[in-house]
Amino acid sequence: MENKRIVVLGAGESGVGAAMLAQKHGFDVFVSDFGAIASQYKERLEELNIAFEEKQHTAEEILNADEVIKSPGIPEKAPIIVALKKKQIPVISEIEFAKRYTDAKTICITGSNGKTTTSMLTYHILKKAGLNVGLAGNIGNSFAALVATADFDWYVLEISSFMLDDMYDFRADIAVLLNITPDHLDRYDYKLGNYAASKMRIAQNQGSNDTFIYCADDEETIKAMKHIRFNSKMYPFSIRKQIEEGAYLESNNMHININHKDPLTMSIIELALQGKHNIYNSMASGIVAKVLEIRNATIRESMGDFRNIEHRLEHVAKISGVEYINDSKATNVNSTWYALESVNTDVILIMGGVDKGNDYEMLKDLVRQKVRAIVCLGKDNKRIHEAFEDDVEVIVNTFSANEAVKMAYHLAKKGNTVLLSPACASFDLFKNYEDRGNQFKMAVKEL
Repeated sequence: MENKRIVVLGAGESGVGAAMLAQKHGFDVFVSDFGAIASQYKERLEELNIAFEEKQHTAEEILNADEVIKSPGIPEKAPIIVALKKKQIPVISEIEFAKRYTDAKTICITGSNGKTTTSMLTYHILKKAGLNVGLAGNIGNSFAALVATADFDWYVLEISSFMLDDMYDFRADIAVLLNITPDHLDRYDYKLGNYAASKMRIAQNQGSNDTFIYCADDEETIKAMKHIRFNSKMYPFSIRKQIEEGAYLESNNMHININHKDPLTMSIIELALQGKHNIYNSMASGIVAKVLEIRNATIRESMGDFRNIEHRLEHVAKISGVEYINDSKATNVNSTWYALESVNTDVILIMGGVDKGNDYEMLKDLVRQKVRAIVCLGKDNKRIHEAFEDDVEVIVNTFSANEAVKMAYHLAKKGNTVLLSPACASFDLFKNYEDRGNQFKMAVKEL
């Protein structure tokens, strides 16, 4: 075991975390990144004396591995992965590797939308209840880095479909699937069925002592569940129908009932997170809390005082009676749909960026009802113009956050909302969605 060679592909948060954990357990570790390694990660590898290379994958250094840990961003079709598979060298995900070295229980949350908010809310409730809990995965720290450096009894893990693709023996004690909508289809041969099958891996290996929580209102989830035999205890949540065991909405009250013991009822007006999609997120977190037998008073208090993450429907300012909201994290059409659905005023919508083959059809009704003008923020806005030219009177192009905010300011009337919810990735004009959100906030504050 001592000299088993582990190669880590990708030197971002998950790759460096995996390298740290592999080194701690005495493996011969080598890290390879096809791009440039960010300075903070390079420094950490140098401090730990872990061998690495950047801007290339040297085949001789990689194809002699006993096992390879692949960062989620690297597609299956990448030449180095094809070469590894040909040599039958096992390729796994960082969370698969990390789980081998901890006895902690895991709450794994996935879905096309809402997983970050639900993970953070679940973590907030558990922490408030006094559990020894860590938050990791697709959010903040990598799971492997925490397993290497901390000692938690519970982990709340936000898990993407890319992470699930390389998960084999990993088992979630509690698995949450929020929804399945078209996203990242370029990685799944443009087939929604392939992407849905990837999401369902969250429930694989679960036994009768484990829990699977899902949305009974989500058509794609229900369709995908038909192909799977579940061994776990299942709890659905719905805002459309009454649920015997799970969660449901009745008038304005959310009911959570597990094993018919001490059910929780809470008015949705008390929830810190507003909007229909956030009722779903709160229900999912609430079921997790009830499964763990957390007191109703703690759940109620946590759901009332939770603060959402930056760049997700984040209130920035109110200027001359106009509300400015930063939803830069909305990098797909569905997220923008949720954002529009949760705003109750007329909207000046700032959208655009790198289009991942978006289908804007689902936005049309909401755009017609609520959007007074669209301010495009991106290098190529042709598809947005084509999609909405019949639905909105004003569509203008801008090429910086500053320009977009100034344009929106002139178009907005008192009582309107200026909403940055791009429905696209940010890489054409910005480093990432955080950079886009920060530049938007800066521009608002300069008005």
